[in-house]
Amino acid sequence: MPGKKINIFDTTLRDGEQVPGCKLNTKEKIELALALEDLGVDIIEAGFPISSPGDFNSVREITKVIKNASVCGLSRAVQKDIEVAADALKYAVRPRIHTGIGTSDIHIRGKFNSNREEILLRAIQCVKWAKSFVDDVEFYAEDAGRTENEYLARVIEAVIAAGATVVNIPDTTGYCLPHQYGEKIAYLVKNVPNIDKATISCHCHNDLGLATANSIAGIISGAGQIECTINGLGERAGNTSLEECVMIIKQHHSLGFYTNINTQKLNPVSHLVSETMRMPVQPNKAIVGSNAFAHSSGIHQDGFLKEALTYEIINPDEVGADGSKIVLTARSGRSALAHRFQKLGYQFNRNDIDVLYQQFVEVADKKKEVKDDDLHEMAKQYHAEEVGI
Repeated sequence: MPGKKINIFDTTLRDGEQVPGCKLNTKEKIELALALEDLGVDIIEAGFPISSPGDFNSVREITKVIKNASVCGLSRAVQKDIEVAADALKYAVRPRIHTGIGTSDIHIRGKFNSNREEILLRAIQCVKWAKSFVDDVEFYAEDAGRTENEYLARVIEAVIAAGATVVNIPDTTGYCLPHQYGEKIAYLVKNVPNIDKATISCHCHNDLGLATANSIAGIISGAGQIECTINGLGERAGNTSLEECVMIIKQHHSLGFYTNINTQKLNPVSHLVSETMRMPVQPNKAIVGSNAFAHSSGIHQDGFLKEALTYEIINPDEVGADGSKIVLTARSGRSALAHRFQKLGYQFNRNDIDVLYQQFVEVADKKKEVKDDDLHEMAKQYHAEEVGI
């Protein structure tokens, strides 16, 4: 396939599970991990092994069943964390340890009561510890979004020299604007001499609703991996949405990127995650929301019925959705009404629809949505009036 491959790093089982009420047991984690592998995810962040015995066990059991994707375990820049992560990953075919530390002055002073030089040394040390266990080490510079670029470049250069194969540039608080995040990635590409020896990764949060936009800006500027979750689950306002990034890459061929994701499985996996994690998907959610392919405005319905491309840039089949829906409301027009009657088996001409439409509007003004039962009743009444009953 032409273009640059963008690796999809899914953290639904780690960052997504941190959402209140979304805790998973080991059996549920394994089921979702297998679904993610089947979807085509390149890296599955299975958990934070040192956080609890249950999470350690879940990560270990996931490594026993995943054969194609890399399995990743999170750790802090603490030797014990890294040792426990390595132990949890020992059965993985492709193990990755994800370790790191905060690099913004806000984190360095407020969280660690430290200084830049000490944090730089800790960053190097944690990568070296992780590298003693696995070949694939990802370093995260927490709060990179608010980290001064020159210092961030120093840290990234040093951890790559220490053995990091992936360098994660998180917009931890979702603070960056897309052009700012893109410029940060471009700065690293230009100013880190050994950047060609590692993959740059985007890990963006959605506090300002910009996670997906920032991630796309990141890959345009040189990143090769996006860290995301199904349905955009994650801390606070959530993480970058996997389905959104994947479909942006697929729809915008001119970007020159591709992924290994089987997009026809996006909706089924979205539903599985929603049910398993007991977290409903908002109806207007892009790609996987119940209204993503629903049309209720008369102008939209008329255009869509004449040519689907007028109001749908994605074919529902491409993402495994049930199909487009014409929703009848008080905003619907005659063409939508005629279309629905025809689907129900009625053969009404234009004059019939003109008469029925007046009755339809009266019903629609009283209800949020006009259902098929309502239409059957209208048709029955219309036929009765025609024959004078």
